Amino acid sequence: MKKSLLVTLAIASLFSTVHAAELTGTLKKIKETGTIVLGNRDSSIPFSYLADGSKPIGFSMDIANAIVDEVKKELGLPAIKVQYNLVTSQTRIPLVQNGTVDVECGSTTNNIERQQQVAFTDGFFKIGTRLLTKKTSGVKDFADLAGKNVVTTAGTTSERLIKKLNEEKKLGMNIISAKDHGESFLMLESGRAVAFMMDDVLLAGEMAKAKNPGDWAIVGTPQSYEVYGCMVRKDDPAFKAVADRALVNYYKSGLVNASYSKWFQQPIPPKGLNMNFPMSEGLKQLIAHPTDKSAEQM
Repeated sequence: MKKSLLVTLAIASLFSTVHAAELTGTLKKIKETGTIVLGNRDSSIPFSYLADGSKPIGFSMDIANAIVDEVKKELGLPAIKVQYNLVTSQTRIPLVQNGTVDVECGSTTNNIERQQQVAFTDGFFKIGTRLLTKKTSGVKDFADLAGKNVVTTAGTTSERLIKKLNEEKKLGMNIISAKDHGESFLMLESGRAVAFMMDDVLLAGEMAKAKNPGDWAIVGTPQSYEVYGCMVRKDDPAFKAVADRALVNYYKSGLVNASYSKWFQQPIPPKGLNMNFPMSEGLKQLIAHPTDKSAEQM
């Protein structure tokens, strides 16, 4: 009996050692520190933002929390702590690359250029890049911006697109790059810009928190269609697999539909305004057939 018990214990110990040795990259880091770090935004309503408290909330944070739960199951560590690290459009990629942030779920477009720097999970949103402007501005499409002040957020795909459009069409726009979406809308609201170019759903979020939402309109032919994904470190397939599994399970369970309804079709903090943004056919397809491809790769 004693010999049999010793053999059993030795095998169990060996299995445990081998299993532990298999952990690499982000999963190993999380197990060793007992902490997972989520990158969050402070003004990307309703994806990732700060409302009444210091804890970020939003549709993307629901996705991030689903990933956290899956990591806990994978490691068998239900007590893993969640730490938040504020990121901006300019800092989000470097902070994932250097290991400061383990997962960034905000409003980050998955594109081929960024895929050279980070890895993306399966997509969780699909948008079009358009314009937010006052209903009385006379701006109906991008051609109406010739010679006018236009604001966008620095470090975004919209910034690259509007600069390219300005150069190619020789529109003579004065393009202002604000530090975040909140500052971009402030410039628009104060009259320093006639239009704000960004992802349509983010524009809807800014419009919802305006003093008079009815004064504003989202206009213009989309300059691109883009897919949002959560960023994780490149060349870490084990962690990405856990994150992707979390999204697939989240979609299959139907929890994503409840989250969407909560953030896009019901009153949300801090003002209790309803974005009234129905789920697009593109997003329905993304949920039905999860993929980590960018819009340009589909």
